[in-house]
Amino acid sequence: MAFAAVPEESKKQINKAGAILTLINPSQAELSWAVGLADRWRACHAYPINTFQATLRTKLRAYGGDPIAAQRLKRMPTIIDKLKRYPNMKLTTMQDIGGVRAILNSVRDVYRLSGEYRDSIRFPHELVDQKDYLQNPRDEDGYRSIHLIYRYRNSQAKDYNGLRIELQIRTRLQHTWATAVETMGTLLGQALKSRLGDREWLDFFALISSIFAIDERYPTPPRFNGRSREDLSASVASLEASLDALTLMRGLSVAANEIYKDDSRKGWSYHLIILNSLKRTLQIKPYDRDSLDQALADYASIEAEAAKGEKIEPVLVSAGPMQKLRRAYPNFFLDINEFGKKVKKICTDARK
Repeated sequence: MAFAAVPEESKKQINKAGAILTLINPSQAELSWAVGLADRWRACHAYPINTFQATLRTKLRAYGGDPIAAQRLKRMPTIIDKLKRYPNMKLTTMQDIGGVRAILNSVRDVYRLSGEYRDSIRFPHELVDQKDYLQNPRDEDGYRSIHLIYRYRNSQAKDYNGLRIELQIRTRLQHTWATAVETMGTLLGQALKSRLGDREWLDFFALISSIFAIDERYPTPPRFNGRSREDLSASVASLEASLDALTLMRGLSVAANEIYKDDSRKGWSYHLIILNSLKRTLQIKPYDRDSLDQALADYASIEAEAAKGEKIEPVLVSAGPMQKLRRAYPNFFLDINEFGKKVKKICTDARK
């Protein structure tokens, strides 16, 4: 399989491209050059995340409950938004352009797997940062997960050495919450995932995260410390009524004939998911393991369409068969049913 090469341009040039992408009115020539180089920089992360995912899938064989492994290259609009929000960040040091995710049954399994990675003397990659959002959930929105940031090292593929890969490890409950935040952010046109948007919606999700944390016997976001589950549930019910959140969740659906459903074909290695949130339609283009170059080219082409104002959101992912793809990325299927059921139960119990 052919993988994209690391750009020959210097890191200074790559960072310059990232800086141009954050400008309000760059020239067309500057923008074209910057987009091309930034896209090639993103594409070269496909090789290390592929090897990371292979290792992860091997490790997950020892875990029960049908755990999920998935990988993705960060969307270019998200890369640009992050560079804008963090002016001191450089494109070459962004930690999550290449991401790998593990979704497990329990917090115990999350810590078991993260420990296997941190404690392994045979894992060649360099752990450069780690964040435990289970012991220290984000206060603004309640985000919970474990992140391990690695610098890639491979004596057999030295050109890729130094690229940074983020491994996210979370429970199904945490994953249900996180993807619901992304789904509602898409529907509302708000960057809730980036802790931006309507304060009531951010509080709504932070409160639910606190209830999930209590259910998993882990700390709540600091601003909710000391509050009981019943008290938090009452606040969720009050906000749900104000936002009419459950009605919005029930309204989220995608036409079945727009979704690629043939789960019997196991040969696909990559899927390009193209969500039109305005029309609520979904297109999924599958690629075999030898067609990564074409997948990356199609990904860049559709992102260029989106940059012109089209209401489309593409993402290139790998998660195995379609059933697991949908479970790994329910936000791109506008699939919020599981989360909605949990919210309904919280509100029903609070109003009894």
